[in-house]
Amino acid sequence: MTPPRGEEPPKPRMQPTSLATLTVAALASAAIAWLVISHFYGVMPDLPWLPPATFFGLAIVEAVTAPSTKARIERREGTAPVNPLIVARYVVLAKASALAGAIFTGLYAGILVWLLAAGRGLSHASADLPKAVAGLLSAAALVAAALWLERSCRVPPTPPGAPSGEGPVDTTEDDWRDEDRADR
Repeated sequence: MTPPRGEEPPKPRMQPTSLATLTVAALASAAIAWLVISHFYGVMPDLPWLPPATFFGLAIVEAVTAPSTKARIERREGTAPVNPLIVARYVVLAKASALAGAIFTGLYAGILVWLLAAGRGLSHASADLPKAVAGLLSAAALVAAALWLERSCRVPPTPPGAPSGEGPVDTTEDDWRDEDRADR
């Protein structure tokens, strides 16, 4: 559908995940984790292994999905076309995983720093240290895989010579800006 003459086509409303947002979420989570663990470490149970294993498993799933999704969107030889609804679901999964991964990266970073700085003499600290390292690494891997999957879901630019309104939409960084928010 071509917009009337003189009007610009509508801009996409969904924007790529901001690294600044992820950084702020991780730093805030790290600060909160530091405060909580410094006051309540003596009464807290041991850190579990399940969250790092879950984050690592989800990171693997998203990392495996990213290249195949990109190939299907670009309609490379030997790949089946992709359902747009599936791509939308992948983007939502990637955005949620990136934010959750950033929050848990901060959480495990705060715990790890506290364990290294103040928990040396505590008996539980030595048992929690490998779990905190695994949690930090797996949550950071989840953020990286989620950002990769999100980037893989971008639609390639319209090929030169293609009629307007047909083919993929150009979703370069400039098109992600939504300056007109009056219609919301």
